Amino acid sequence: MASDITIGIDIGTSSVKAVAVDPDGDVVRVARVPHEFFVPSPMRFEHDARCWIDGPIRALHELGAVDLAPRGVSVAAMVPSLAAVDDDGRAIGPGLLYGDERGHGEAGRPGVTGELERFLAWHAANSPNAHGFWPAQAAANFALCGRPVLSTTAAAACWPLFDFAGWAEALVRGAGAQVAQLPTLVPGGTTAATVRGLGDCVLEGGTIDAMAEQIVAGCDEPGDVLVICGTTLIVWSVTAESHDAPGYFPIPHTTPGRFFIGGPSNAGGLFLDWARRLTGDGGAVADPANVPIWVPYPRGERAPLDDPSRRASLHGLDLTHGPAEIRRAAFEAAGFVARRMIDVSPVPARRIVATGGGVRVDEWLRCLADVTALPVDVVAVPEGGALGAAWLGRQAAGLETSLADAKRWAKTDRRVEPDPRWVDAAAQRYAAWSTLAA
Repeated sequence: MASDITIGIDIGTSSVKAVAVDPDGDVVRVARVPHEFFVPSPMRFEHDARCWIDGPIRALHELGAVDLAPRGVSVAAMVPSLAAVDDDGRAIGPGLLYGDERGHGEAGRPGVTGELERFLAWHAANSPNAHGFWPAQAAANFALCGRPVLSTTAAAACWPLFDFAGWAEALVRGAGAQVAQLPTLVPGGTTAATVRGLGDCVLEGGTIDAMAEQIVAGCDEPGDVLVICGTTLIVWSVTAESHDAPGYFPIPHTTPGRFFIGGPSNAGGLFLDWARRLTGDGGAVADPANVPIWVPYPRGERAPLDDPSRRASLHGLDLTHGPAEIRRAAFEAAGFVARRMIDVSPVPARRIVATGGGVRVDEWLRCLADVTALPVDVVAVPEGGALGAAWLGRQAAGLETSLADAKRWAKTDRRVEPDPRWVDAAAQRYAAWSTLAA
């Protein structure tokens, strides 16, 4: 095998994905290790955090990493996440995940600000003898190198517990913990350690899954819209200037002079898989005008509502509707959420770039195109989080110097065009949905 192979690992909500990638961005091997997530009550959302350690190790084994002799490894993961661990780095409590009520603020709103701080306070109170409190990336890194390291890039999702200079000691103490119980911080894109059992293979400190997806998606020009079709639906519209909109997040693009506006939504795979379990395979819908409307909030909504108390509802049902129409309505609802986010951008959208495991679901892509009336360019590698992490592994190994250069790995598999038969009817439902889902 070529010596310049790197490996990216992505710890997702329902599985660990791993890819081995050559210098041209071609995936030479893929592994997927499923795991469960748990909803013990409507407002709780957690992992058995052992999957953060066991999953990456198993994924490397399934890739045949020893034979590949990779130069670098990096781990991406969903954010925020946090588990209490013992002296051996094994979880001694649940792995709390984004949106869990134990991260909600005083007004019962999770937001982004302070969510991990509140996770830390809950763990410190419930596991007072814990050796450490680690996000998923740090737990995986401990398994890979023996140290709970975490890049400053991944730590950015921990703000204000991480203040972009280091752990905010006063806030850590206020949560009932000590800085020594948190991961050791290292600069993003650099060597944090070497991977045990893989010779001189270096380990990068880890990253945020959505950022890893973005750097290799090829969604870089104003008017491009990145839609990550994962367990969480994430929408980022590219702009040439930073733009603020209530409830949404303006963030820098990795390409200089570019910005994003958008955010995450619960109307992704978590909602769609639940709806599909209710409807079965559904079948074809004969009449584009005869589809009900879902409000897709079975566990609340994130951007722009930031309200975990919202719940799902189904509107306009009549006796002519069956499983096919209800299923189509669910996928349209995911499209409506994406369209609402797209509409806040000051730049007219020209196309969608779709990535994430959901791009394997044609129905999702077709509804996304129909509802937004935009062409959808589908990435060639659905495991975008793992692919982007593999690029960071290259940077840590000294094989690359610029994050912006990762766009050369972007490849398109196909384009899905809007179906004229559905566009007008979907637009009418979107107008109604915008009122129902406000």
